[in-house]
Amino acid sequence: MSISISGKTAIVTGAANGVGLAIARHFVESGANVMFADIDEQRLAAEVGDQNEGPARYFAGDLCQKLTLANLLSATVDAFERIDILVNAARVIGTGDPLCADEALLESMLHQNLMAGLRLSQLTAKRMLAQAEKEGRQAEPVGSIINISTLAARCAQPELLAYSVSCAAVEQATRSLAVALAPRGIRVNCVAFGSLMSASLHGALIEHSGWRDEITQGTPMRRIAGAAELAEAVQFLASDGAGFITGQVLTVDGGRSLRDAVPVPAF
Repeated sequence: MSISISGKTAIVTGAANGVGLAIARHFVESGANVMFADIDEQRLAAEVGDQNEGPARYFAGDLCQKLTLANLLSATVDAFERIDILVNAARVIGTGDPLCADEALLESMLHQNLMAGLRLSQLTAKRMLAQAEKEGRQAEPVGSIINISTLAARCAQPELLAYSVSCAAVEQATRSLAVALAPRGIRVNCVAFGSLMSASLHGALIEHSGWRDEITQGTPMRRIAGAAELAEAVQFLASDGAGFITGQVLTVDGGRSLRDAVPVPAF
């Protein structure tokens, strides 16, 4: 079984920091061409370099805007001539009163965590299919899409109601797209994490130092994983070694979801 992604071209969103950056870095180190995509151009330039050439390139823009998504795809094809892998790692987290009737937070979470990635997945799938048709590869594997979610999709924390709903929606969108695209050679999977040092968790631990012990004690493996540890799982799902896997949610959480005893709203 090969989990090599060498020579493939990937788009990784949310690649300016945290989980997205860890995945994008790992893909480059594994021999892939990678378009780092995020709204934070300054951080992207610092990570990739001002020259923006070689196997690592960057694209800065608001991925909630449809025109930005189209421009991202065009920039990737211009740079690398193809797209084989999409990793939707961009996400935002917000807390709020679960009994508040104000819908702004829920709408924001759905817009940023679900709709941006879903639209990009749809556009990317069309580009992958057109690419395969042009190359006469319709009967072969065409591409792989991996979404990133968290345990919030299945573990209830009242303050995270809006965020949890958006994560659950991402996982269901994964299943639906997987069924729709499987006959055409595109696999769609999801990686859900918990007890992992994402950018949001790092910020939460700075503000609430006592949460570290709560999370560690509530995780059977008794530690918080580094963001890079998620990248190996994403690579597997992106590779030919996962060629018969689609519509699945792979959990990377040190066993936390088996008995979530962590009482703080952070994953």
